[in-house]
Amino acid sequence: MTANPMPFLVLTRAGFDDISQRVDLGRATLFLNPGLVSEDDIARLRESGAAVHVMGTAVDPLKPQEVQQALLLTRKEAGSVWVERGAPRAGIPVATGQRAQDDIVPETPLRHRLARTAGAFASNAWRLLRRPESGRALMAVPYLGFGNANRIWLKGRLLDEYAFREQSGEDSGWNNLVALYQRLESDEVADSRVLAHFGGTTHEATTDRGGYFSFDITVGAPLAGGRHRVELEFPDNAQPDGRPLRAVADVIVPAETARFGIISDIDDTVLWTNVTNKLNMALMLARTNSHTRKPFKGVAAFYRALGDGVGGAENNPLFYVSSSPWHLYGPLVHFLKLQGIPVGPLMLRELSVRHVLKLNEHGNHKLEQIERILDFYPDMQFVLVGDSGEQDPEIYTEVVRRHPKAVRMIYIRNVNPDPSRIDALDKLIDEVSTTGTQLILSPDSVFAASHAAAEGLIAVDRLPSVRSDMRQDETAKAVATGVAAGGVEDTSTVNEP
Repeated sequence: MTANPMPFLVLTRAGFDDISQRVDLGRATLFLNPGLVSEDDIARLRESGAAVHVMGTAVDPLKPQEVQQALLLTRKEAGSVWVERGAPRAGIPVATGQRAQDDIVPETPLRHRLARTAGAFASNAWRLLRRPESGRALMAVPYLGFGNANRIWLKGRLLDEYAFREQSGEDSGWNNLVALYQRLESDEVADSRVLAHFGGTTHEATTDRGGYFSFDITVGAPLAGGRHRVELEFPDNAQPDGRPLRAVADVIVPAETARFGIISDIDDTVLWTNVTNKLNMALMLARTNSHTRKPFKGVAAFYRALGDGVGGAENNPLFYVSSSPWHLYGPLVHFLKLQGIPVGPLMLRELSVRHVLKLNEHGNHKLEQIERILDFYPDMQFVLVGDSGEQDPEIYTEVVRRHPKAVRMIYIRNVNPDPSRIDALDKLIDEVSTTGTQLILSPDSVFAASHAAAEGLIAVDRLPSVRSDMRQDETAKAVATGVAAGGVEDTSTVNEP
């Protein structure tokens, strides 16, 4: 491990005794439940070199919400934090003045679920503590990159994880919450070298504090359109077999037949998230997964038609720009594939856990990523697709101000019927129209597809498929709503015309 103090969240005396046998406490940072150890013990721990913090409020180890809140709070000071094993041993008091554990640990399904979850966190933690630094089984997560004939860009992340569990449509709300939490709490590996082997040359980068790395590579020979593979090597991270960790990143170069590109938002444009209501958004993310979330009606067929173009085989490239965190990259790609929506590079956001729902830099992030894309394709026009829920119309209008010749069309899904919002959009529509570009406020995918067909962006004979796709989505949503009866109310139709 590193020389930095190792942080631990310890909620029970059993957990404290366990960690005392496994770790040199003189090199640890301890976040302790109040009353867990005596004041004299705390003084001795501090004298030995330990950093000891006693929490102001006791955390019940049998209440997942309290445990998760404690983890979030401790991460503000310590970054990644190990959590102790699951349910404590019976017969050992939790804290002075509290009941014995055989009184407070009933044999209930909640206790079993918490024990399994906390045990999984702890088992990984102890295995990592015992494993030598050079033999840790790390996980490289390369993201789909993009490029042109002379240059490619790709990004990825190095994590101190084995793998994320595959989810299914049968997962419960609890399992979805745990899976989301594990992704958001994944531990990054900083200051690690990354080698990219491509076109007979090798390029080097270093992971930052968030474990992220990126490459912007100028190539020697012109690249043909299609997918290209970049071999990644992590020489500082030997695997249990002694070999360096390796991974492969894919990079997409648009085909010569492409007539335009598409840049699309995800939240409330492709996937309903109710991003304007942070509480509903959090509930949706916590209770669903890529199998159970549904796209806006008709989006899949409309995006396929845009990709094919009016000629039917143009292979127009599609890019997604979103303020969702990179932690959700895998589930989002899985969602696109499951729904038959064309997959393209995703430009997501670097966020810490405590900032996931703080989207105050939403506009800056999206604008920067769109600028990056336009820089790679100065001779290509783009169709921009977004929604009226937050800042997409304002961001796209700013893109038109900066690059009036780069934007072919703007489609905004109307998800906010507030009259003041409609008035603001009318002003943007008027401003954009002065450049010769259209900003279309669309109630649904069929309306947008009909307009796109009239403008020569998609083939007219693709309209029936968009209508059919929209009807199928309506049926699927009705079935899902019926199945979900008794759970959190499905409000996905509230903001969708």
